[in-house]
Amino acid sequence: MTSNQNNSWAKAMKKNTVNLAIWTMAWTSSLALATFGPEYLWDNQALTITGILVNLGLGVGMILANKRHLNGLDEMQKKIQLEALAIALGIGVIAGLSYSLLDQKNIIQSDAQISYLLMLISITYAIGVFVGRIRYK
Repeated sequence: MTSNQNNSWAKAMKKNTVNLAIWTMAWTSSLALATFGPEYLWDNQALTITGILVNLGLGVGMILANKRHLNGLDEMQKKIQLEALAIALGIGVIAGLSYSLLDQKNIIQSDAQISYLLMLISITYAIGVFVGRIRYK
């Protein structure tokens, strides 16, 4: 790869990463607004539904931005991401279903919370990326 091609690829990578960060922040902000708006800012079902629909739309945008970001990665980075995502998905499904069963059968005292599952998936994904980068260095 020539220096010019390398520089062009680096600029595209930076653009995709910034774009993904913007979409992720927008989606996260809209999720917080849709979650806490009805409790603290308004008492209007139409606004709540609108907030949820906006969150859904921004979520689709974030997914597409993530896809563009992944498509812009080199082969090794794609491999690291694929392995980390596969592990996070597998652990999320297995742990999520087990956690749900524990709640359904009243083995745990509290109701199962999706936030715990999201934290598990996020931590698993982050560890997978970290380990993958060390492994393929």
